Amino acid sequence: MLTYSKESAQLEKAAQEERKKQERLRDVLLLLQQLVEREEITLKLIIDCLYDVGTINIINKKYQNRPTNRFLKAIARLSKPVLRAVALRWVKKNLPTLLTDWLEGKVSFNDE
Repeated sequence: MLTYSKESAQLEKAAQEERKKQERLRDVLLLLQQLVEREEITLKLIIDCLYDVGTINIINKKYQNRPTNRFLKAIARLSKPVLRAVALRWVKKNLPTLLTDWLEGKVSFNDE
């Protein structure tokens, strides 16, 4: 009978720790969602920078012909506002969850 109460106490403690962990991860998710909402301008700037670097790299890699290269870079500049809107919506929707999952993986110390 004594062993049963020790085991149940250990199970209760483990369940309590798991609830605490899930609660804290939910807090991290909420904080990241708030951060994304408050820092929208910063996110737009980051998206712009990544778009500029990515388009230059891919156009230079795929098209070495100078006139074609310049033409495609001009088209890429024109499509930037549309991409920014789509990317910002995606980032607002997915970044907090992806970042929370990534951070959880960093602090879980599992050998997976």
